[in-house]
Amino acid sequence: MPVKFQGRMYSGYVAIFFLLIASFSLQAQSSINDHYRLLIGGYTKTGKSDGIYVYDFDVKTGSFRFMSQVPGIVNPSYLTVSKDRKRVYAVNEVGKGNGRISAFNFDALSGSLELVNSVSSGGSGPCYVEVSDKGDYVFCANYGGGSLSAIRVNQDGSLSDDIQTIQHEGSSINKENQSRPHVHSTVLSPDNQFLLSADLGLDKVYSYRFDPSGAEPLSAMDPAFTTVSPGRGPRHIVFHPNGKFVYVIFELDGSISAYNYANGSLKETQSVSMLAPGFKGIIEAADIHISPDGKFLYGTNREESNELLIYAINKNGTLRYAGRQSTLGKGPRNFVIDPTGRFLLVANQNSDEIIIFKRNRSNGSVQFTGKKIAIGMPSCLKFVRIPPTVNKTVKIPTN
Repeated sequence: MPVKFQGRMYSGYVAIFFLLIASFSLQAQSSINDHYRLLIGGYTKTGKSDGIYVYDFDVKTGSFRFMSQVPGIVNPSYLTVSKDRKRVYAVNEVGKGNGRISAFNFDALSGSLELVNSVSSGGSGPCYVEVSDKGDYVFCANYGGGSLSAIRVNQDGSLSDDIQTIQHEGSSINKENQSRPHVHSTVLSPDNQFLLSADLGLDKVYSYRFDPSGAEPLSAMDPAFTTVSPGRGPRHIVFHPNGKFVYVIFELDGSISAYNYANGSLKETQSVSMLAPGFKGIIEAADIHISPDGKFLYGTNREESNELLIYAINKNGTLRYAGRQSTLGKGPRNFVIDPTGRFLLVANQNSDEIIIFKRNRSNGSVQFTGKKIAIGMPSCLKFVRIPPTVNKTVKIPTN
């Protein structure tokens, strides 16, 4: 009996053959879509790791496979990936006054990284890097020097020597950690028109207007910053997917604040403590992220607690406690949620491992999968989607 397939009539056997091919093609494409590249940066100073690592990660099963490595990169402790997924930028925490930012070409399909060039970060101790949506500027936070920089990107993705550096001045009440400015993050707004910068040393979150057409792309807002209670130490910043809410994690008192956001301005609506009742240990809060669906916020605290805090996000942007989970290691400096929201990976810097948790997308809880990636001093994790393939063979890992 003839069968119609893709608008043409074929005999039964021929049609079955074509249907089988189509079925296998769909299965292969589904398999490809379940795989992302996982980029891992960290500290190389102990000799336990060397450069930046690329893994294949299956977001359906949580399995992983080493793909490639670019060695010889000193302390690439924080990474960012361009929106077109073709460039990777890394900070290099090197000697005092010698901070660097490195640019790489990245082939997400093969997982290969190639160093393009490296330029000054404009200060010492760079700890954070961000790239604009158009890929025309890279922004970095120089923790040691208390400054932030905007670095122009050339058309080939390399970094230019055209650098605008803004130096913060002042101090706050914590004599050990706040005797001078310590810029800890540079985060672009979703519309790429504003840059928020947390200064742990000054207890301020600065707001800058970003105009890539200007001689100096960053200009201070009026008011130039949002002041927080003394001694809190703002560290990292995250925007809600809807662009209306901003959340800041505070390293020194282990808290998180929620803000309403509009045109570079912040208005605090809530502050919550991450500490367990009765906790009297050392506080060192670290990272903060929101689930892809915008329903849950997570934050980590290091030192003696080594925990992941979980909060449900209310419709008005405020937070509701939803649980806490041991990170099963020491020093959870950074973590990442995969783009599907199925898995949450924690980089335990001081125990040389990345713990893989399975996320419950309904209630936000996480559960250890029994899987971990052993790697020296990991401090930054980034997922990258594999680009659509046309007439290319994609190797799918079997582990």
